[in-house]
Amino acid sequence: MSGPAPGDDLGPDDADITDPDTFVAGVPHATFERLRRMEPVSWQDEQDGSGFWSVVGYQDVLTVSRNVEVFSSSKGIRLEEMSDDETSARRTMMELDPPEHTAYRRLVSKPFSRKAVYAYEAAIRALASAVLDDALAETSFDFVDRIAKELPMRMLGALLGVSSDDGPWLVEQGDALLGNTDPEFTTHPVGLVDTDEFRLMPFRSPAGIRLFEYAQRQARARRRQPSNDVISDLLRPKLDGEELTEHEFNNFFTLLVAAGNDTTRYTMTAGMKALIERPEQLAELRDAGVRGDDVLVASAVDEILRWGSVTMHFRRTALTDTELGGRQISAGDKVVIWFISADYDDTQFPDPFTFDIHRSPNAHVAFGLMSPHLCLGAQLARMEIKILFEELLPRLADVRFDGEIARLRSNFIAGIKRLPITVTPA
Repeated sequence: MSGPAPGDDLGPDDADITDPDTFVAGVPHATFERLRRMEPVSWQDEQDGSGFWSVVGYQDVLTVSRNVEVFSSSKGIRLEEMSDDETSARRTMMELDPPEHTAYRRLVSKPFSRKAVYAYEAAIRALASAVLDDALAETSFDFVDRIAKELPMRMLGALLGVSSDDGPWLVEQGDALLGNTDPEFTTHPVGLVDTDEFRLMPFRSPAGIRLFEYAQRQARARRRQPSNDVISDLLRPKLDGEELTEHEFNNFFTLLVAAGNDTTRYTMTAGMKALIERPEQLAELRDAGVRGDDVLVASAVDEILRWGSVTMHFRRTALTDTELGGRQISAGDKVVIWFISADYDDTQFPDPFTFDIHRSPNAHVAFGLMSPHLCLGAQLARMEIKILFEELLPRLADVRFDGEIARLRSNFIAGIKRLPITVTPA
Protein backbone atom coordinates (compact mmCIF):
# COMPACT_ATOMS: atom_id res chain seq x y z
CA MET A 1 0.00 0.00 0.00
CA SER A 2 0.99 3.60 -0.42
CA GLY A 3 -0.51 6.76 1.01
CA PRO A 4 -0.80 10.21 -0.48
CA ALA A 5 1.73 10.82 -3.22
CA PRO A 6 4.65 13.10 -2.38
CA GLY A 7 3.43 16.67 -2.47
CA ASP A 8 -0.26 15.76 -2.25
CA ASP A 9 -2.21 18.62 -0.74
CA LEU A 10 -5.52 17.99 1.00
CA GLY A 11 -6.30 21.68 0.74
CA PRO A 12 -7.43 24.10 3.44
CA ASP A 13 -9.79 22.97 6.17
CA ASP A 14 -12.05 26.00 5.73
CA ALA A 15 -12.67 25.97 1.98
CA ASP A 16 -15.89 27.33 0.46
CA ILE A 17 -17.40 24.17 -1.01
CA THR A 18 -20.15 26.21 -2.70
CA ASP A 19 -17.59 27.88 -4.98
CA PRO A 20 -16.47 26.07 -8.17
CA ASP A 21 -13.18 27.98 -8.05
CA THR A 22 -12.28 26.15 -4.85
CA PHE A 23 -11.95 22.87 -6.74
CA VAL A 24 -9.58 24.10 -9.45
CA ALA A 25 -6.73 23.44 -7.01
CA GLY A 26 -8.12 19.98 -6.20
CA VAL A 27 -10.77 18.57 -3.89
CA PRO A 28 -10.55 20.30 -0.48
CA HIS A 29 -10.35 17.01 1.39
CA ALA A 30 -9.18 18.68 4.61
CA THR A 31 -12.44 20.65 4.74
CA PHE A 32 -14.55 17.53 4.28
CA GLU A 33 -12.44 15.70 6.85
CA ARG A 34 -13.06 18.47 9.39
CA LEU A 35 -16.79 18.45 8.66
CA ARG A 36 -16.99 14.67 9.04
CA ARG A 37 -15.26 14.93 12.40
CA MET A 38 -16.97 18.01 13.84
CA GLU A 39 -20.19 18.71 11.95
CA PRO A 40 -21.23 15.85 9.63
CA VAL A 41 -24.57 17.53 8.89
CA SER A 42 -23.96 21.26 8.62
CA TRP A 43 -25.72 24.30 7.22
CA GLN A 44 -24.01 26.04 4.28
CA ASP A 45 -25.00 29.54 3.19
CA GLU A 46 -24.96 30.30 -0.54
CA GLN A 47 -24.25 33.56 -2.28
CA ASP A 48 -26.90 32.91 -4.95
CA GLY A 49 -29.23 30.49 -3.22
CA SER A 50 -31.20 29.72 -0.10
CA GLY A 51 -28.46 27.59 1.47
CA PHE A 52 -28.40 23.86 2.07
CA TRP A 53 -27.64 21.09 4.52
CA SER A 54 -24.27 19.53 3.70
CA VAL A 55 -24.12 15.78 4.44
CA VAL A 56 -20.57 14.40 4.43
CA GLY A 57 -20.51 11.14 6.45
CA TYR A 58 -20.81 7.75 4.77
CA GLN A 59 -23.80 6.42 6.72
CA ASP A 60 -25.72 9.69 6.50
CA VAL A 61 -25.12 9.83 2.74
CA LEU A 62 -26.57 6.32 2.44
CA THR A 63 -29.56 7.27 4.58
CA VAL A 64 -30.43 10.24 2.39
CA SER A 65 -29.79 8.31 -0.85
CA ARG A 66 -32.10 5.48 0.10
CA ASN A 67 -34.90 7.30 1.93
CA VAL A 68 -36.68 8.65 -1.14
CA GLU A 69 -39.93 9.14 0.77
CA VAL A 70 -38.28 11.93 2.77
CA PHE A 71 -35.43 13.13 0.55
CA SER A 72 -36.71 13.76 -2.97
CA SER A 73 -34.95 14.24 -6.31
CA SER A 74 -37.98 15.95 -7.84
CA LYS A 75 -36.74 19.52 -7.31
CA GLY A 76 -33.41 18.84 -9.00
CA ILE A 77 -30.13 17.09 -8.26
CA ARG A 78 -27.89 20.17 -8.40
CA LEU A 79 -27.60 23.15 -6.11
CA GLU A 80 -29.45 25.39 -8.56
CA GLU A 81 -32.98 26.29 -7.47
CA MET A 82 -35.38 25.96 -10.37
CA SER A 83 -38.89 27.26 -10.98
CA ASP A 84 -41.65 24.74 -11.73
CA ASP A 85 -41.39 25.30 -15.49
CA GLU A 86 -37.62 24.88 -15.40
CA THR A 87 -37.93 21.69 -13.38
CA SER A 88 -40.49 20.26 -15.77
CA ALA A 89 -38.52 21.20 -18.90
CA ARG A 90 -35.24 19.76 -17.67
CA ARG A 91 -36.47 16.62 -15.92
CA THR A 92 -34.76 13.29 -16.60
CA MET A 93 -35.13 10.07 -14.64
CA MET A 94 -32.54 11.48 -12.24
CA GLU A 95 -35.13 14.04 -11.15
CA LEU A 96 -37.85 11.44 -10.58
CA ASP A 97 -38.69 9.53 -7.42
CA PRO A 98 -40.13 6.00 -7.30
CA PRO A 99 -42.48 4.72 -8.60
CA GLU A 100 -42.12 7.09 -11.60
CA HIS A 101 -38.35 6.66 -11.53
CA THR A 102 -38.68 2.87 -11.46
CA ALA A 103 -41.00 2.84 -14.49
CA TYR A 104 -38.76 5.20 -16.47
CA ARG A 105 -35.65 3.22 -15.57
CA ARG A 106 -37.32 0.04 -16.80
CA LEU A 107 -37.86 1.68 -20.19
CA VAL A 108 -34.20 2.54 -20.73
CA SER A 109 -32.24 -0.04 -18.76
CA LYS A 110 -31.93 -2.96 -21.20
CA PRO A 111 -28.86 -1.70 -23.13
CA PHE A 112 -27.03 -1.12 -19.83
CA SER A 113 -27.75 -4.43 -18.11
CA ARG A 114 -24.91 -6.68 -17.03
CA LYS A 115 -25.78 -9.18 -19.78
CA ALA A 116 -25.80 -6.49 -22.47
CA VAL A 117 -22.56 -4.92 -21.30
CA TYR A 118 -20.69 -8.23 -21.25
CA ALA A 119 -21.77 -8.72 -24.85
CA TYR A 120 -19.86 -5.50 -25.67
CA GLU A 121 -16.57 -6.71 -24.14
CA ALA A 122 -14.88 -7.74 -27.38
CA ALA A 123 -15.95 -4.50 -29.08
CA ILE A 124 -14.66 -2.38 -26.19
CA ARG A 125 -11.34 -4.22 -26.23
CA ALA A 126 -10.98 -3.67 -29.96
CA LEU A 127 -11.78 0.03 -29.55
CA ALA A 128 -9.29 0.32 -26.68
CA SER A 129 -6.58 -1.34 -28.76
CA ALA A 130 -7.20 1.06 -31.65
CA VAL A 131 -7.15 4.09 -29.32
CA LEU A 132 -3.87 2.96 -27.76
CA ASP A 133 -2.27 2.22 -31.13
CA ASP A 134 -2.97 5.81 -32.16
CA ALA A 135 -1.88 7.42 -28.89
CA LEU A 136 1.30 5.41 -28.33
CA ALA A 137 2.60 6.28 -31.77
CA GLU A 138 3.89 9.32 -29.87
CA THR A 139 5.87 9.34 -26.63
CA SER A 140 4.52 12.60 -25.16
CA PHE A 141 0.83 13.50 -25.17
CA ASP A 142 -2.15 14.46 -23.03
CA PHE A 143 -3.61 11.29 -21.53
CA VAL A 144 -7.06 12.89 -21.34
CA ASP A 145 -7.20 14.02 -24.94
CA ARG A 146 -5.59 10.99 -26.59
CA ILE A 147 -6.82 8.11 -24.42
CA ALA A 148 -9.31 8.83 -21.64
CA LYS A 149 -11.60 10.88 -23.86
CA GLU A 150 -11.26 8.68 -26.92
CA LEU A 151 -12.38 5.28 -25.60
CA PRO A 152 -15.67 6.39 -23.97
CA MET A 153 -16.35 8.64 -26.99
CA ARG A 154 -15.96 5.79 -29.46
CA MET A 155 -17.95 3.42 -27.25
CA LEU A 156 -20.74 5.96 -26.89
CA GLY A 157 -20.89 6.42 -30.66
CA ALA A 158 -21.06 2.65 -31.19
CA LEU A 159 -23.85 2.25 -28.63
CA LEU A 160 -25.86 5.12 -30.06
CA GLY A 161 -25.29 3.94 -33.61
CA VAL A 162 -24.10 7.34 -34.83
CA SER A 163 -21.29 8.19 -37.22
CA SER A 164 -17.81 8.10 -35.72
CA ASP A 165 -17.32 11.51 -37.31
CA ASP A 166 -19.92 12.89 -34.90
CA GLY A 167 -18.03 11.68 -31.81
CA PRO A 168 -15.82 14.73 -31.19
CA TRP A 169 -18.80 17.07 -31.61
CA LEU A 170 -20.91 15.04 -29.19
CA VAL A 171 -18.11 15.09 -26.62
CA GLU A 172 -17.77 18.85 -27.02
CA GLN A 173 -21.48 19.24 -26.26
CA GLY A 174 -21.22 16.89 -23.27
CA ASP A 175 -18.30 18.91 -21.94
CA ALA A 176 -20.38 22.08 -22.22
CA LEU A 177 -23.13 20.41 -20.17
CA LEU A 178 -21.19 18.83 -17.29
CA GLY A 179 -18.52 21.54 -17.45
CA ASN A 180 -21.14 24.29 -17.43
CA THR A 181 -19.22 26.33 -14.84
CA ASP A 182 -15.86 26.13 -16.65
CA PRO A 183 -15.24 28.88 -19.24
CA GLU A 184 -12.87 26.56 -21.12
CA PHE A 185 -15.78 24.25 -21.93
CA THR A 186 -18.68 26.63 -22.52
CA THR A 187 -19.35 30.11 -23.82
CA HIS A 188 -21.94 30.51 -21.07
CA PRO A 189 -20.41 29.40 -17.75
CA VAL A 190 -23.08 29.38 -15.07
CA GLY A 191 -22.37 31.94 -12.37
CA LEU A 192 -20.02 33.96 -14.57
CA VAL A 193 -22.38 35.14 -17.32
CA ASP A 194 -26.14 35.53 -17.72
CA THR A 195 -27.62 32.16 -18.76
CA ASP A 196 -31.30 33.03 -18.28
CA GLU A 197 -32.13 32.48 -21.95
CA PHE A 198 -31.15 28.82 -21.52
CA ARG A 199 -32.97 28.23 -18.24
CA LEU A 200 -35.24 25.58 -19.81
CA MET A 201 -32.31 23.63 -21.25
CA PRO A 202 -30.43 20.80 -19.49
CA PHE A 203 -27.66 22.15 -17.26
CA ARG A 204 -28.78 25.66 -18.26
CA SER A 205 -26.62 25.25 -21.34
CA PRO A 206 -26.96 26.23 -25.02
CA ALA A 207 -25.53 22.80 -25.82
CA GLY A 208 -28.95 21.42 -24.89
CA ILE A 209 -30.53 23.12 -27.91
CA ARG A 210 -27.98 21.60 -30.27
CA LEU A 211 -28.31 18.15 -28.75
CA PHE A 212 -32.11 18.20 -28.88
CA GLU A 213 -31.96 18.97 -32.60
CA TYR A 214 -29.40 16.21 -33.15
CA ALA A 215 -31.46 13.73 -31.11
CA GLN A 216 -34.54 14.36 -33.21
CA ARG A 217 -32.61 13.87 -36.46
CA GLN A 218 -31.38 10.54 -35.12
CA ALA A 219 -34.88 9.57 -33.96
CA ARG A 220 -36.39 10.30 -37.38
CA ALA A 221 -33.71 8.18 -39.04
CA ARG A 222 -34.37 5.22 -36.68
CA ARG A 223 -38.12 5.42 -37.17
CA ARG A 224 -37.54 5.12 -40.92
CA GLN A 225 -34.99 2.34 -40.47
CA PRO A 226 -34.59 0.84 -36.97
CA SER A 227 -31.16 -0.55 -36.12
CA ASN A 228 -29.47 -2.53 -33.39
CA ASP A 229 -28.46 0.45 -31.24
CA VAL A 230 -29.48 2.25 -28.08
CA ILE A 231 -31.45 4.96 -29.90
CA SER A 232 -33.59 2.38 -31.70
CA ASP A 233 -34.10 0.49 -28.46
CA LEU A 234 -35.21 3.63 -26.63
CA LEU A 235 -37.77 4.42 -29.33
CA ARG A 236 -39.39 0.98 -29.40
CA PRO A 237 -42.64 0.57 -27.43
CA LYS A 238 -42.29 -1.99 -24.67
CA LEU A 239 -44.55 -4.99 -24.10
CA ASP A 240 -47.15 -2.88 -22.32
CA GLY A 241 -47.09 -0.26 -25.08
CA GLU A 242 -45.32 2.31 -22.92
CA GLU A 243 -42.74 4.51 -24.64
CA LEU A 244 -40.76 7.67 -24.08
CA THR A 245 -42.30 10.96 -25.09
CA GLU A 246 -40.31 13.18 -27.45
CA HIS A 247 -39.39 15.41 -24.52
CA GLU A 248 -38.27 12.46 -22.40
CA PHE A 249 -36.25 11.06 -25.29
CA ASN A 250 -34.50 14.39 -25.88
CA ASN A 251 -33.59 14.82 -22.23
CA PHE A 252 -32.43 11.22 -21.84
CA PHE A 253 -30.31 11.41 -25.01
CA THR A 254 -28.69 14.58 -23.67
CA LEU A 255 -28.00 12.88 -20.34
CA LEU A 256 -26.41 9.92 -22.16
CA VAL A 257 -24.08 12.19 -24.10
CA ALA A 258 -22.91 13.97 -20.94
CA ALA A 259 -22.72 11.09 -18.48
CA GLY A 260 -21.69 8.51 -21.08
CA ASN A 261 -18.35 10.14 -21.72
CA ASP A 262 -17.26 12.69 -19.15
CA THR A 263 -17.58 10.73 -15.92
CA THR A 264 -15.81 7.66 -17.29
CA ARG A 265 -13.09 9.83 -18.83
CA TYR A 266 -12.42 11.60 -15.54
CA THR A 267 -12.40 8.32 -13.60
CA MET A 268 -9.83 6.81 -15.97
CA THR A 269 -7.70 9.92 -15.61
CA ALA A 270 -7.87 9.91 -11.81
CA GLY A 271 -6.81 6.26 -11.90
CA MET A 272 -3.92 6.92 -14.27
CA LYS A 273 -2.65 9.77 -12.11
CA ALA A 274 -2.83 7.64 -8.97
CA LEU A 275 -0.95 4.77 -10.63
CA ILE A 276 1.78 6.99 -12.07
CA GLU A 277 2.33 8.36 -8.57
CA ARG A 278 2.56 4.77 -7.23
CA PRO A 279 4.66 2.81 -9.73
CA GLU A 280 4.75 -0.31 -7.58
CA GLN A 281 0.96 -0.60 -7.77
CA LEU A 282 1.00 0.18 -11.48
CA ALA A 283 3.41 -2.71 -12.01
CA GLU A 284 1.32 -5.04 -9.84
CA LEU A 285 -1.87 -4.16 -11.72
CA ARG A 286 -0.11 -4.63 -15.07
CA ASP A 287 1.04 -8.09 -14.03
CA ALA A 288 -2.44 -8.97 -12.73
CA GLY A 289 -3.96 -8.11 -16.09
CA VAL A 290 -1.37 -10.11 -18.00
CA ARG A 291 -1.92 -13.24 -15.92
CA GLY A 292 -5.71 -12.85 -15.95
CA ASP A 293 -6.15 -12.10 -12.24
CA ASP A 294 -9.69 -10.78 -12.59
CA VAL A 295 -10.14 -10.49 -8.82
CA LEU A 296 -7.28 -8.02 -8.39
CA VAL A 297 -8.20 -6.11 -11.54
CA ALA A 298 -11.79 -5.72 -10.32
CA SER A 299 -10.49 -4.61 -6.92
CA ALA A 300 -8.30 -2.00 -8.60
CA VAL A 301 -11.23 -0.70 -10.65
CA ASP A 302 -13.24 -0.23 -7.46
CA GLU A 303 -10.38 1.62 -5.80
CA ILE A 304 -10.01 3.89 -8.82
CA LEU A 305 -13.74 4.63 -8.65
CA ARG A 306 -13.56 5.40 -4.92
CA TRP A 307 -10.42 7.49 -5.29
CA GLY A 308 -11.87 9.57 -8.11
CA SER A 309 -15.51 9.83 -6.92
CA VAL A 310 -16.09 11.93 -10.01
CA THR A 311 -19.69 12.93 -9.29
CA MET A 312 -18.98 14.81 -6.09
CA HIS A 313 -22.49 15.52 -4.92
CA PHE A 314 -26.20 15.22 -5.57
CA ARG A 315 -28.86 17.43 -4.07
CA ARG A 316 -32.12 16.22 -2.56
CA THR A 317 -35.03 18.21 -1.12
CA ALA A 318 -36.70 17.34 2.18
CA LEU A 319 -40.40 16.60 1.71
CA THR A 320 -41.19 16.64 5.43
CA ASP A 321 -39.63 17.92 8.62
CA THR A 322 -37.06 15.36 9.71
CA GLU A 323 -33.91 14.81 11.75
CA LEU A 324 -30.53 13.79 10.44
CA GLY A 325 -27.27 13.61 12.32
CA GLY A 326 -28.80 15.42 15.27
CA ARG A 327 -29.92 18.36 13.11
CA GLN A 328 -33.52 19.40 12.50
CA ILE A 329 -34.24 19.65 8.77
CA SER A 330 -37.37 21.45 7.57
CA ALA A 331 -39.60 20.50 4.67
CA GLY A 332 -38.35 22.28 1.56
CA ASP A 333 -34.71 22.45 2.69
CA LYS A 334 -32.04 21.48 0.18
CA VAL A 335 -29.95 18.51 1.38
CA VAL A 336 -26.66 17.87 -0.45
CA ILE A 337 -24.97 14.48 -0.17
CA TRP A 338 -21.22 14.58 -0.83
CA PHE A 339 -20.09 11.28 -2.34
CA ILE A 340 -16.54 12.61 -2.56
CA SER A 341 -16.52 12.96 1.23
CA ALA A 342 -18.32 9.69 2.01
CA ASP A 343 -15.74 7.78 -0.02
CA TYR A 344 -12.98 9.12 2.24
CA ASP A 345 -14.79 8.52 5.54
CA ASP A 346 -12.38 6.62 7.79
CA THR A 347 -15.25 4.96 9.67
CA GLN A 348 -15.93 3.05 6.46
CA PHE A 349 -12.55 3.07 4.70
CA PRO A 350 -9.51 2.52 6.92
CA ASP A 351 -6.65 4.74 5.81
CA PRO A 352 -8.88 6.49 3.24
CA PHE A 353 -6.06 8.61 1.81
CA THR A 354 -4.10 5.48 0.99
CA PHE A 355 -4.67 4.33 -2.58
CA ASP A 356 -4.72 0.53 -2.39
CA ILE A 357 -5.67 -1.70 -5.30
CA HIS A 358 -6.13 -4.54 -2.78
CA ARG A 359 -8.72 -2.62 -0.71
CA SER A 360 -11.45 -4.96 0.51
CA PRO A 361 -14.20 -4.44 1.32
CA ASN A 362 -14.69 -1.36 -0.83
CA ALA A 363 -18.35 -0.38 -0.74
CA HIS A 364 -17.78 3.03 -2.32
CA VAL A 365 -20.65 5.29 -3.34
CA ALA A 366 -19.24 6.46 -6.68
CA PHE A 367 -22.27 4.86 -8.38
CA GLY A 368 -24.81 5.46 -5.62
CA LEU A 369 -24.53 2.02 -3.91
CA MET A 370 -27.83 0.17 -3.81
CA SER A 371 -30.08 3.20 -3.92
CA PRO A 372 -32.97 3.67 -6.38
CA HIS A 373 -30.69 6.05 -8.28
CA LEU A 374 -27.81 3.58 -8.70
CA CYS A 375 -25.94 4.73 -11.82
CA LEU A 376 -27.51 3.20 -14.92
CA GLY A 377 -24.15 3.03 -16.69
CA ALA A 378 -22.22 1.48 -13.81
CA GLN A 379 -21.61 -1.86 -15.53
CA LEU A 380 -20.43 -0.21 -18.74
CA ALA A 381 -18.12 2.20 -16.92
CA ARG A 382 -16.54 -0.66 -14.96
CA MET A 383 -15.98 -2.60 -18.15
CA GLU A 384 -14.38 0.34 -19.97
CA ILE A 385 -12.04 1.15 -17.06
CA LYS A 386 -11.07 -2.51 -16.63
CA ILE A 387 -10.28 -3.02 -20.30
CA LEU A 388 -8.40 0.26 -20.67
CA PHE A 389 -5.89 -0.59 -17.96
CA GLU A 390 -5.62 -4.24 -19.02
CA GLU A 391 -4.73 -3.09 -22.53
CA LEU A 392 -2.64 -0.03 -21.65
CA LEU A 393 -0.33 -1.07 -18.83
CA PRO A 394 1.40 -4.01 -20.58
CA ARG A 395 2.36 -1.60 -23.39
CA LEU A 396 4.28 0.68 -21.01
CA ALA A 397 7.82 0.20 -19.78
CA ASP A 398 7.63 3.59 -18.07
CA VAL A 399 5.23 6.51 -17.74
CA ARG A 400 5.81 9.91 -16.12
CA PHE A 401 4.12 13.28 -15.82
CA ASP A 402 5.21 15.79 -18.42
CA GLY A 403 3.61 19.14 -17.65
CA GLU A 404 0.99 20.95 -15.64
CA ILE A 405 -2.15 19.07 -14.60
CA ALA A 406 -5.37 21.08 -15.03
CA ARG A 407 -8.65 20.47 -13.23
CA LEU A 408 -12.24 21.32 -14.04
CA ARG A 409 -13.77 24.43 -12.50
CA SER A 410 -16.68 22.66 -10.82
CA ASN A 411 -17.93 21.66 -7.39
CA PHE A 412 -20.18 19.04 -9.05
CA ILE A 413 -17.73 17.01 -11.17
CA ALA A 414 -14.19 16.20 -9.99
CA GLY A 415 -12.42 16.22 -13.33
CA ILE A 416 -8.82 16.36 -14.48
CA LYS A 417 -9.09 17.95 -17.90
CA ARG A 418 -5.38 17.73 -18.84
CA LEU A 419 -2.82 15.11 -17.77
CA PRO A 420 0.37 15.46 -19.88
CA ILE A 421 2.53 12.33 -19.82
CA THR A 422 5.66 10.89 -21.39
CA VAL A 423 5.77 7.15 -22.02
CA THR A 424 8.42 4.58 -22.83
CA PRO A 425 6.84 1.69 -24.77
CA ALA A 426 7.41 -1.82 -23.49
